[in-house]
Amino acid sequence: MERPRIVIAGTNSGAGKTTVTLGLLSAFMKRQMVVQGFKVGPDYIDPSYHTALTKRPSRNLDPWMMGQDAMREVFMRGSKDADLSVIEGVMGMYDGKDPLENTGSTADVSVLLKAPVILVVHVSSMARSAAAVVLGFQKLDPSVHLAGVIVNHVGSKGHYELVKAAIEQVCAVPVVGYLTKQESLQVPERHLGLIPALERGELNGLFDALADAVEKTVDIERILQIAQAAPPLAAVEPILFRGEKRAAATVIAVARDRAFNFYYPENLELLSWYGATLLEFRPLEGEPIPETACGVYIGGGFPEEYAHELSQKDAVRESFQRAVQCGMPLFAECGGFMYLADQLIDRASEPHAMAGILHMEIAMQSRLAALGYREVTACRDTLLLECGEHARGHEFHYSTAVRKSEESWPFAYEATGLRGTQRDGYAHGNLLAGYTHLHFASNPQMVERFIARCAAWKRDAVTEKEQTL
Repeated sequence: MERPRIVIAGTNSGAGKTTVTLGLLSAFMKRQMVVQGFKVGPDYIDPSYHTALTKRPSRNLDPWMMGQDAMREVFMRGSKDADLSVIEGVMGMYDGKDPLENTGSTADVSVLLKAPVILVVHVSSMARSAAAVVLGFQKLDPSVHLAGVIVNHVGSKGHYELVKAAIEQVCAVPVVGYLTKQESLQVPERHLGLIPALERGELNGLFDALADAVEKTVDIERILQIAQAAPPLAAVEPILFRGEKRAAATVIAVARDRAFNFYYPENLELLSWYGATLLEFRPLEGEPIPETACGVYIGGGFPEEYAHELSQKDAVRESFQRAVQCGMPLFAECGGFMYLADQLIDRASEPHAMAGILHMEIAMQSRLAALGYREVTACRDTLLLECGEHARGHEFHYSTAVRKSEESWPFAYEATGLRGTQRDGYAHGNLLAGYTHLHFASNPQMVERFIARCAAWKRDAVTEKEQTL
């Protein structure tokens, strides 16, 4: 199957791959092409940029979280009907799950998808040394198809010519363009106001400027030719979206607004595929859980940035309390987990009342409290996992949870990462909450189990109502 595709990799975080990716996406969109964005790894922010530009949901490609076959399925499904797929890498090209292997890295994804790579190299204060850098990336894993180089932060056109000559002489890889250091074209930090800024179109001017810059100094046509020369891919047998889409069996409310907006597209699409009708609601705007809901999914985001506003939404708080009291299935992760607490202490040490469901206090920290992949093992039967079952995900947050009764706390998982194993979350009855963002592709049974619990809750609720009449 023909799937024109290109990977934009970097020598390191900060090399400029996001700037290059956004510039290329914008440039190709201006050519009236249908472009699909992808992001290697578990990130939510960069895909938000891609989605804003391409008007198609950007998708994460993560062989460790999803497994290789599911990752291929996500790519083939997402790239269908697109003229071109642009895959933005993560960190440095070889950085992934383990420093001793490529698993989960940009290099890993490029090999699994037989996708040519354009390497972005930060060449400030370099000339011939840039060739040594590229050569190292070229030689570390020859199975990676390094098809071109873009050099970033060049001091002048003359500097670019020096670096280009050195790289092409030593590595025999074409240098297909450059970007200079222009402060006005720097992609903003992954600031917490990103989602509303994108929604209001405040970054459209930046996207246009990036497209103009790339058009001036990068060989767009050459990159398109490289992408179109990518070898055909074999069709994949679906393992996630198997068979026919199921008939609607239940209704799951999904919290989605400026405070709660981190969801992997496949998590929501799998719920829909296996029989859930999804109803979005906006807690930050005072919208309670919809009355027709049979279950609730509240994902991650930035509740700490809107803690005061959330604390004022009494109807929302009460709807969550009623849902838990009547046993409605509720799955909350990271930001959603934080919202279920008694209170949230912000960075100014001000307390804000949250939903008051989990008897814990969330305290914001000045430094990152947790970051990295997690493999979770259920400590008990939960809404999504039975005791002993595994799933994979990622953790990233600046807060800590202080529980009021650590000894009797019903932890949901044992979560294993690079720094060992820790207990995470809360699981009791139909309530499951935790810091770890789970990817449903890592254990698709979670989807069917969630839907079945919601459908069963509805049946029980109807039966109970009939018996009282």
